[in-house]
Amino acid sequence: MTGETLAESTIEIDSYLDGSALDSMADDVREGLSREPKELPPKYFYDERGSELFDRITELPEYYPTRCERAILNRRAPVIVDLAEATELVELGSGSASKTRALLFAMAGSGTLERYLPMDVSESVVERSAEELAEIYPGLQVHGVVGDFEQHMDLVPVGRRPLVAFLGGTIGNFYPDARASFLADVRALLGSDGRFLVGTDLVKDIPTVEAAYNDSAGVTAEFNRNVLHAINRELDADFDPEAFEHVAFFDREQSWIEMRLRALGEQRVSIPGAELELTLADGEEIRTEISTKFTQERLAGELSRAGMQIEAFFTDPDSLFAVTLAAPA
Repeated sequence: MTGETLAESTIEIDSYLDGSALDSMADDVREGLSREPKELPPKYFYDERGSELFDRITELPEYYPTRCERAILNRRAPVIVDLAEATELVELGSGSASKTRALLFAMAGSGTLERYLPMDVSESVVERSAEELAEIYPGLQVHGVVGDFEQHMDLVPVGRRPLVAFLGGTIGNFYPDARASFLADVRALLGSDGRFLVGTDLVKDIPTVEAAYNDSAGVTAEFNRNVLHAINRELDADFDPEAFEHVAFFDREQSWIEMRLRALGEQRVSIPGAELELTLADGEEIRTEISTKFTQERLAGELSRAGMQIEAFFTDPDSLFAVTLAAPA
């Protein structure tokens, strides 16, 4: 799209969730809470309230990842766009597209922006961002995909030379085997000449990492407990979220942060929507998230095993966070 383009923008949205989202949640909750130790998938944090809480987290003084990633993208977007030579931007877990505004701006400025493909589980979020961006960039084609990138990535209608973005450090929320599978799916999406842009939190001193997940205002604790509110609402459960304590710590062996909810006293919970009756002992914990911290060498190894290689590696001045551009190997 050039500066002279006066064509109207177009919006198209495909949805692959249909009525299956609630069934998927019930299956995930039943399976996760039947394990030892018990576990819940972090994707269920992000209902409307959870998304608002996370937006607040990103503004907290202790939470460095969003600030660092945004600063890297604001500074390096023109270089990334020049290296990628992409005509379309695919964003996995797009949300409101706030993380990729610098990339869209740089692509538009270079005259290469033709299409934006946001993928998210929330149809309303995809619709809102599509409408907003179509207004900002006349002539832009927006093809939204409502789906789960762990299940529906192969349905994203990529064109030529896509730049596939997965930002926010979200890749750290996968366990190693699941991350390997995800990266293989990304590699398939790139084709022969696409590029992959990924944000990763880096290994650093433990107090800095742990403070980011234990903010003094208690917003992260509320965000953590929000997964119980979501299960109550969607699956007719009767969790008492205030009867659970937020716990977050760094696991040196795994090089990841773990977030957990710890029962304050014995808890008996009914979850009719998942056909589950649950008893938790006093002090028993439910793991709700991991967040892996990377070195450049570890990331390079994982990308290599998925058939990709690092083309550019950008960090903030303190090397707290990285944005990496990878190409097919």
